[in-house]
Parts: sequence; structure tokens; C-alpha cells
Amino acid sequence: MEVTEGARHSLTANIPYSSLTVDHSLSITHLKPKIVELCKDLFNQWSNLDGSHFSVETVSGGITNLLLKVSVREDDGKHENMTVRLYGPNTEYVINREREMQAIQHLSAAGFGAKLLAVFGNGMVQSFIDARTLTPPDMSNPKLAAEIAKQLRKFHQVEIPGSKEPQVWNDVLKFYKNASTLQFDDGEKKIKYETILFPEVHNEIIELKELTDRLNAPVVFAHNDLLSGNLMLNEEKEKLYFIDFEYGSYNYRGFDIGNHFNEYAGYDCDYSLYPNKDQQFHFFRHYLDSDQPNKVSDKDLEALYVETSSYMLASHLYWALWALIQAKMSPIDFDYISYFFLRYNEYKKQKEKVLSLAKSYLSKPELGKRLM
Repeated sequence: MEVTEGARHSLTANIPYSSLTVDHSLSITHLKPKIVELCKDLFNQWSNLDGSHFSVETVSGGITNLLLKVSVREDDGKHENMTVRLYGPNTEYVINREREMQAIQHLSAAGFGAKLLAVFGNGMVQSFIDARTLTPPDMSNPKLAAEIAKQLRKFHQVEIPGSKEPQVWNDVLKFYKNASTLQFDDGEKKIKYETILFPEVHNEIIELKELTDRLNAPVVFAHNDLLSGNLMLNEEKEKLYFIDFEYGSYNYRGFDIGNHFNEYAGYDCDYSLYPNKDQQFHFFRHYLDSDQPNKVSDKDLEALYVETSSYMLASHLYWALWALIQAKMSPIDFDYISYFFLRYNEYKKQKEKVLSLAKSYLSKPELGKRLM
């Protein structure tokens, strides 16, 4: 609540705020009266409506947050729809809520995501987006991939106030520090956790950081969590939406794209679905020049391919360590420790091929001249 209270003060004026919290773990039946109470506290115009004027349904339940659709029937018969997002318990360990609140306002003004309507003790209320959530197979659809790339380029051009220091390695090292000192009471978790060779993980972080630092990748305001669940499509209007900016920060361009490609695999981590080189180049062309994608040079495609591949590895380390913290902190029924091994093992599987690609690229004489 202290985090949310601090974030509230960084908002522009006139955003309603309530200190109420809603238990993330309640069934939808028990959630409804809590959500009704919250809405009546936040919005004065609904304070005298009884519970029959409100309907609440689950939109999605990811592995961190719970998203609800709330419909309000006003006295004149008009319906207002909005979404209520309940933060996952203990997510403040991995998410900077103040940074998120600030970013939402600027991204919304630039046409991204839903409008922020209110903030409360453990979540936020936003305008409702009438669209369906994408699935992992959707992202490999060439037409959708081109649109995602086009919108991501626009997203990366939004200026957000504050420090423009890229955050990936700060976050990875912070996650490592927290993840490597956990204590588990659960016997099965404890046994799995104790098989992790943390000195090896730390060496991998340092080695990859040193390599990616040599790439001089552009720094942009990145989404950092562009999985299918954070992409919505209104097929009638052919409009694509990016949502949920809680992991957003200034970061390396290649990290955002590489992380997005990793999400083709879904939560099951089926990396046979990772986009091949032709699919990646299709995405890069529309990212670099959506008006004339076929005129993007081979040199620019190859540079972005190397950058993205290298930061794809960083994405695996990021979410692997994140998962260990969630295994300790989150009450959600998800096997986070197994998820650590799925991500870390894929990192190790891809490492040598990607590092060889990057080192070969960096050794080119013409590149050395450009980087001097």
C-alpha cells in the first residue's frame, strides 16, 4: 500500500483514489461485493446504487495479476464498462509501481493501452477495451506480426519522463541477489531449489552482460512483457492494443523484441514455436520501416537479428530468476520453480550458437570502425 500511495502522488491531478484492498484469492462470488464496495468508494456517481446494478466477471487470470470486467447499469439505463486489475500479492518485489503509474499516463496519451480511471490499495481501474486477448499462435500470423512490429516501433518512440538508464541488467542482478538467498519450507520446492548452481548463474549473467554491452543497442522505453496475454485485437475494427505496462522501463530495443519472440512459446515453453530467421526478418522489416518494409537493407536486418538474439538470452535469465522469487512470494497455483528450469535450460541450449553469432558479427572490421 505504501508503494501504491507513493505512486498516487506522482499521478496528474483528479485521479480518484481509495485505500481499500481486494483479496486476489476470492472466488468471483465473493469478489463481487468487494468490487461493488470499491467502485462506490471510488466513483461518487455510483455511491447510492445497490449491488444489482453491478456485474463482475473474470477477463483473465495470469500468473501475477487478476483482470476483471465490471459493468455498471446507471439509473438512466446506460451501461458503463471498465476493467479492474488486482495486483498479484507481493509483486512489489519485482515491479516498480510508481514507474508504472507514470508511464501509463504518457502511453495512454500516445494512444497505447487503456485510460487510467482510478487507483486503489492493491490495483487500478482502467477503461474497458472491447477486444479479444491474443493467443501464442496468433503472434506468428504474418499479418498480425507485421502490425505488432509497427505498433512496437511507435511504442518505442514514446518519451517517458525520468531516468533513461536501461534496466535489464539492474533488474537481473537485483533478481539474482534476491533469488539466490531464498529459504523454502515446502519440501519439494526446497529440493528443486537446492539443485540450482547460483555461482554458475552469476557467471552467465556477467558474461552475457559484457557481450551485449558491446552491441551498443538503442535504448527505448520498452514494454518488457509483450506476451500474447498483453496483446488485444478488435477484429471488426482491425485494431491492435498493447496492455499492462507494469514491467515497462527504459531498456535495450533488442531485449523487448527478443523477449516478445520468446513468448511465442507460451507458458508451456514450447520453443519449437520460436520464430525462425525468415519470420524474424519479416517482423524486423515492419519494425524498421512499416511503409516500405521490403526496402530495409540486409545490413540493418542482420544487425537487428544479432541484437535481438543476444537479448533473447537475457530475457531467459530475467524471467528464470523472476520465477524463483515468485515461487517464494506468490500464492498463485503455478509451478514457478519448474518454470525457472524451463527458461534457464533453454538459455543454455541457445547460448553457444547465439554467442558465436554475436562474436562473429562484432569481429567485422567495418563494424569496429562504426563503433569507435
